[in-house]
Amino acid sequence: MSVETVDVIPAARPLIGVEERRAVDAVLASGHLTQGPEVAAFEREFSATLLDGRPVVAVNSGTAALHLGLIALGVGRGDEVLVPSFTFAATANAVRLVGATPVFVDVDPDSFCIAPTAMQRAVTARTRAIVPVHLYGHPADMTAIVAVAREHDLLVVEDAAQAHGARWVGRRVGTFGDTGAFSLYPTKNMTAAEGGMVATASPSSERVLRLLRNQGMAERYANEIVGFNARMSDLHAAIGRVQARKVRAWTAQRQANAAYLDGELRGVVTPIVHAEAEHVFHQYVVRVPDDRDGFVDALRDEYGIGAGVYYPTPVHRLPSFADAAVCGSDLHETERAAAEVIALPVYPTLTLRELDRIVAAVNALAAAGGSR
Repeated sequence: MSVETVDVIPAARPLIGVEERRAVDAVLASGHLTQGPEVAAFEREFSATLLDGRPVVAVNSGTAALHLGLIALGVGRGDEVLVPSFTFAATANAVRLVGATPVFVDVDPDSFCIAPTAMQRAVTARTRAIVPVHLYGHPADMTAIVAVAREHDLLVVEDAAQAHGARWVGRRVGTFGDTGAFSLYPTKNMTAAEGGMVATASPSSERVLRLLRNQGMAERYANEIVGFNARMSDLHAAIGRVQARKVRAWTAQRQANAAYLDGELRGVVTPIVHAEAEHVFHQYVVRVPDDRDGFVDALRDEYGIGAGVYYPTPVHRLPSFADAAVCGSDLHETERAAAEVIALPVYPTLTLRELDRIVAAVNALAAAGGSR
């Protein structure tokens, strides 16, 4: 197949339609562009749709959601925080930004989420919190994580940036921890063009989060604490409100696309979903043990199919952590995942014809031994 003769299937395809554009136009026409009624409405609707009513605070990014959540809980200098190394750097960045030390822990080979047994071994007298990442849309084992947290009196900050609506034992992610952080970046399962949400069960933490995002003010010029400008605008909230009405249907289609790929792909290791989990497939991740990078190149160059490689360099080996990488366990599974995983397209607007193209390309390359 010549790649010039077919339309390229991108690795991700943000979904912004007429309804979102109309919502933005309405805000522009109102003249109220900063944090206002749209943000407040979006917080209520996000909470009702994805968190079974747990309160949320809208902020300007998923990273800010993690960062402010840690500050609101009092995590800071002298504390250690257990985090996976197989994740986006923002997870560990937030820990460093509050002055705490990230302690990198290995992942479960099936879910790619933090491994509870490795986490248990990494706890020290200085450990203050755990940040489990619900990676690729698969929830971490929150039963075991919460048990370890209770045993050692630790805080739990869920990084649910990629897992809107995922469930563990029937309960939504973001409702287990002391806080839960969501991203609304364009490629996530729903977007506000940019932004984030912090979920919290504590009224006192919620108030602190609202102060932190707005320069420490609940009332104008009445600064109570030192804060940030981490506000979400009404423009972004308007987009998010439209997307919140669509995310359940989009998730069902992602799950259907994943099931189709599960049944048709050959020669690669398809995603393993734990029995207690509802996976929302932010990414559909397969393992290619031999010449992963050549496989990705061949998908793109020979078949016109985009595929993502997340995350080829574990966080503990990034230059930004070279002076402070603390490994709390052997990171064998982290290193193996970083060398093997590929995220294939799974977004809800894929057609059956596109899914069949993906299947044919992956199967042909796997049969041929990867790159050609």
